Amino acid sequence: MTHLPPPAEELRLLDAELRQLDARRAQLLTRRAWLVFALQRTQQPPPVALSPATPPDPETAAPSVQNVLLVLGGVLLTLAAAVFTLVSWGHMGITGRALVLGAVTLAALAGPAPLLKRGLRSTAESVAGLGLALTVLDAYALHEAALTGTDGTGYAAAASAVLAVIWSAYGLLPATTALRLPLPSALAAAQFPLLLWALAADAGPYVITTALLVTAGLDVVAALRVTAGSVRIAAVVGAYALGGWGVLAAGWLSLTADGPGAAARAGGILLLAATIALGAAWQGSGAASGSGSGSGSAQKQAFGLAIASGLLAVGALGGVVRSVLPDMWTVPAHLVCGIALLAAVRAGRLPDAIRRGFTWASGVVQALALLWTLPVVTVVLLGPAGWVGRVWSGAPSDARAAVTVEVPWPPDSAATPVALVAVAAVLALAVRTERWRARARLGALGLLWATALMLPAVLGIPYVAGMLVLGVMTAAALYACTVTVPAARLTALVLALVSSVSLGLTALASQTATLVVLSVLVALFAAASWHASPAPVTAPAALGYAAALASATGAAMDWPPARTALLVLAVPVAAAVLATRLGASRATVPVEVAGAAAGLLAVGLAVTDPPMLALVLALCGVIAAGTALRPDRRPVGYAATALFVLAAWVRLAAWDVGTPEAYTLPATVPALLVGALRRRRDPQASSWTAYGPGLAATLLPSLAAAWADPHWTRPLLLGTAALLVTLLGARHHLQAPLVLGGSVLALVTLHELAPYVVQVTGALPRWAPPALAGVLLLALGATYEQRIRDVRRVRAVLGRMN
Repeated sequence: MTHLPPPAEELRLLDAELRQLDARRAQLLTRRAWLVFALQRTQQPPPVALSPATPPDPETAAPSVQNVLLVLGGVLLTLAAAVFTLVSWGHMGITGRALVLGAVTLAALAGPAPLLKRGLRSTAESVAGLGLALTVLDAYALHEAALTGTDGTGYAAAASAVLAVIWSAYGLLPATTALRLPLPSALAAAQFPLLLWALAADAGPYVITTALLVTAGLDVVAALRVTAGSVRIAAVVGAYALGGWGVLAAGWLSLTADGPGAAARAGGILLLAATIALGAAWQGSGAASGSGSGSGSAQKQAFGLAIASGLLAVGALGGVVRSVLPDMWTVPAHLVCGIALLAAVRAGRLPDAIRRGFTWASGVVQALALLWTLPVVTVVLLGPAGWVGRVWSGAPSDARAAVTVEVPWPPDSAATPVALVAVAAVLALAVRTERWRARARLGALGLLWATALMLPAVLGIPYVAGMLVLGVMTAAALYACTVTVPAARLTALVLALVSSVSLGLTALASQTATLVVLSVLVALFAAASWHASPAPVTAPAALGYAAALASATGAAMDWPPARTALLVLAVPVAAAVLATRLGASRATVPVEVAGAAAGLLAVGLAVTDPPMLALVLALCGVIAAGTALRPDRRPVGYAATALFVLAAWVRLAAWDVGTPEAYTLPATVPALLVGALRRRRDPQASSWTAYGPGLAATLLPSLAAAWADPHWTRPLLLGTAALLVTLLGARHHLQAPLVLGGSVLALVTLHELAPYVVQVTGALPRWAPPALAGVLLLALGATYEQRIRDVRRVRAVLGRMN
């Protein structure tokens, strides 16, 4: 038979073989890496001779170089001609001057024709540009030579008009029609005559602004009628540039008008600008609808011009009305003009782009009007919060004083309700599309609510009447929550909550008002909670106001905050009972959250009085324990246990108890009971999870106290308890009690025997401890394998324990 060695000897042999295999593997891997490196060096390709350098690609194309050279040459010639005209002009006679300038100008203007025939288009454009520049120098030379007595501005206006005509005629000649420079240059020169004539005539700002807009109108006509692309671009640039400056100037004149006459003149100029923009939009929309290509961009441009036209018309008419009405009616006047745009949209048969543009312009005006009302709405909503720092300091005189506790009332705000009502009417009546009708009506409802909210403060009605209005608004919104469609229910809920908060803050000025208002709010929200749809919001709100009412009631009876906490605890009780009745309703969780928040409020009120805080925590634990009786709320039992433990700790601290076991045992006993229940439901649960926290909560603090305790009572009791825990762990094969109890027992024993060990150590010779240590090491070495097997056996036993 084959001889088999003992298992220990066979394990040693296997380990030795594996070590030899690992060493051989490392040697072979090192050799392989060296061979791979050597092969890579021998297989590298020889260096390849570089091919002759190829010429790089040109960075600039030949046409670009040609254009640069031509433009540079034309610029240099123009500068030379200007220097000749300004410097050398006086050294020649009148005949020489005329002959030189005339010959050079005619040559420059005649040169492009033969160049175009030969196909030299770029050169022809450069020469033509030189000729056009020379005509400007001719005009300057004529003024300096023969017309020095004329006004410079007036002469510049006439010269620019003449140059525009000459350049236009030159660009329309059959021989020079192909040139692209003369006609845009003529259009650029045509931008100055009207403006310069107005300046030469010392005209006022109204005439100058009109000249700018008339020139912009002519540019619009040119952009719409001319087909050449360069001319259209120049016309569009001129129209937007001069038109923009003209609109800004007219708007400034309208804002600074000091009377109806000045406002009417500025309004007329703005209407002229609006007419120009409307004409351009109309023509642009018609051209876009008739052509296929580019119709999208044309429609967008027409849409933008229609918006500008509508806004300019509103500014013109609103500025005239503003000049004859008080300042508070300025925004409503502009709002009426903006709403009138919608009437124009519905009355006339306008192109689609213009109709949409007018609609958007009206919307912009209405949005600006709503923005104007925002300060008043903000003061009305947030102003009552100032009473938080002045609780029960006395009722104010009227509703406006109730909202201006810390902030001033906005000036010229008497007409803000008119603006809100007007926009609400537009939303309710003018929006007829199915997609936006419901949203528009909700917006109208919100605006009407804001109007009703600010009316008491705007009108300055009495304080009690203002609160009555807020109460009626809250009740109406809560009623709407129960009868409206789901889309409007959320809006009504938000309005009800905001109204109720504003009412509650306003009522803080008076003690009686606070108690009455909070009672009414509790009743209103509780009544609304009978309906299932708003209950997830209204039920927690009712509990919140009930907690506020309980706090106010305690303060009214001059109770300290800690005693008032007992009143507030009625809210968590009501929440727990209500949650039990609700069952699986959507309002259950919000109600429980509100009850928990009220419980935290009660704890916060009682925190300054430890005995009362212990009572409040205990009552909160009772409420949580009652909630944990429900099958779906079993985890709340942990919170109840924690509350009971906290209550016990606070009570012990109030009694000045310093024994740690008095604090740890109230936590250990419930924790062990919970662990036992869990082990009964789930026998596979770990003993560390079931019993570990409870045992550690008492054993570890007691162990720390025992090590610092000079007496024998605590170590004896702790050792006895640790022994019992260890025996129970061994009896039931539970790992956590066995390890924790045994460890604590060993440490307590070590603490108790430490003095004797020290005494014996002092009595022994100095060579005895090293000798004993050496003997111990020899004994361990001699029985090493046996000790290893013992340790593994203990580990296996502990591992089999739960």
